This record gives sequence, C-alpha cells and structure tokens, in this order.
Amino acid sequence: MKNTTLQRQENLTMLFLWIQSLIFLLRSVDQANSATYENVYGDSLQNCSGAGMALTGYTREGKCVDQYDDLGSHHICINLASIASTGMNFCEVTGQSDWCSSSMECHEDRSLMCPVENWCICQWTFASYIEKAGGCDKIQDINCSAVNMEAVKAYRNSGEKYADALDCLVSRCSLESFE
Repeated sequence: MKNTTLQRQENLTMLFLWIQSLIFLLRSVDQANSATYENVYGDSLQNCSGAGMALTGYTREGKCVDQYDDLGSHHICINLASIASTGMNFCEVTGQSDWCSSSMECHEDRSLMCPVENWCICQWTFASYIEKAGGCDKIQDINCSAVNMEAVKAYRNSGEKYADALDCLVSRCSLESFE
C-alpha cells in the first residue's frame, strides 16, 4: 500500500512539474508573439507592405520582423516600385533574379496576386546594395517607419564595416546620429 501511495505522489509531482513547464512555455510563446518591435524612430514598427501590394516580411505578416532562423535579418523596408537614380532596381544591382518586378500573394488577400512594391530586404544585402549602386543617393526609396530598429543596432555594433549603411539610414530617415 505504501508503495502505491508513494508512486501516486511521484506521478502527481511529475504531472504538476510538467503542467508548470507547459504553462511557462505557453506564456513565453505568447510574450514572443506580442513583442513590440520598434522602427528607427523608436515608435511601433509599421507595416512595410499594404493594400494592393505583395505581402512581405520574413514571417509574411507585412512587417520587417524576423525569427531565429532568419539569418538575413530582413529588417529594411524599401520601395521597389520607386526608381533609383541609376535606373536599376534592387534585384538588378544586387545580381538577384528579378523577383523585384514580379507578383506574389497580396497583403490583404492571399488568394490574389499583387505586385512586389514595398519589401523587407536583408540588412546585410542592403549594405551591399548601397555600395554596388554607388552610394545612398543612388538607391530606391526607404520606408523608414517600417525599418526595424534591429538593423540600426546591428550596424552600430558592427563598427566601420556597415558604417555606410548606418549613415544611409541616418540621412534618408532624417535621424539623429547614432554614434
């Protein structure tokens, strides 16, 4: 009888620990989903894509947010419909296939296809884009309210390597210097 009672207590203790762990995990997921992302102005991150545009974002939610497996850190929102002073779009300058001129699922209705316009691009490729285009003044428009502050932090923490990308955001978004 003692053995059975002891076994039940151990089982209840294990069940209780398992339930506590599950509750902790669910709360963590809920907090991660409700995380507030900031734009370069320190305000709430705005949508990059909108009505009539292809749905963007690494998570395909319209915002330039990421997950742990987004090694490209797709934090920069640029307007691919704008014309760069070079006459070339982001895809041409960076040597990618021309997905910039394609259509994909719409922001407001995934059953429809819409043109790629505002798009979350990789912050590291953005730095390369500036260099290959010939400078910040030669690239397409940046949607600053939809640029994730994480890009600024990463550029700032990378020293001189990404100074031009940081300077470009400071200039184009009319920011205070981040030095």
